[in-house]
Amino acid sequence: MKRIDKAYKIGQMLNELYPETPVPLEHSDPYTLLVAVMLSAQTTDKKVNEVTPELFRHANSPEKMANLSVDDIQKIIQEIGLAPTKAKNLKKMAHQLIEGGGVRADWKYLESLAGVGHKTASVVMAQAYGVPAFPVDTHIHRLASRWGLSKAKNVEMTERDLKKLWPKEMWNKLHLQIIFFGREYCPARNHNLKKCPICSWAASKKRIAQEIKG
Repeated sequence: MKRIDKAYKIGQMLNELYPETPVPLEHSDPYTLLVAVMLSAQTTDKKVNEVTPELFRHANSPEKMANLSVDDIQKIIQEIGLAPTKAKNLKKMAHQLIEGGGVRADWKYLESLAGVGHKTASVVMAQAYGVPAFPVDTHIHRLASRWGLSKAKNVEMTERDLKKLWPKEMWNKLHLQIIFFGREYCPARNHNLKKCPICSWAASKKRIAQEIKG
């Protein structure tokens, strides 16, 4: 099956499985979404959602975050992976946002902020502003490889491959659908590709044999 045909079928299946795609990170505006996405690196969304209510109680704006010390921020987010580095970035980013006029739908501006990479900026652009983007994390990168949609060795190349397979109007919803599917059906470890709703037909026999072998 050609990649484009495979992508079309996968898109249909994901629409049936996940017609609604709420953002899994709890937030109330572009700023709180940006903070939550920053915190989510190498940490589960569940853990982020456990920590952010207290953080936003003290700092639900750049001005309030800037007034906190790095130590105070770190204490609040200490259960999050890479807490020391993230605390420093949150403090610095808060000052940058104050100087820059807050969070804006501007790729270059967002990616210039402390602790904000292309993936984080993509989530904010897509989910806060509705700008077509295809945020690719390690989970989407893994599934794209399993499904034979990309042979890329990094998330940047995978993003380019996936954008070629689906129209722009699908990107914002689709990246969340793939994440939801991965969590429910397609984990990184101990996954039976033969029983997976998508891997069972999308993955090559060679790939299935490789994962079974370990």
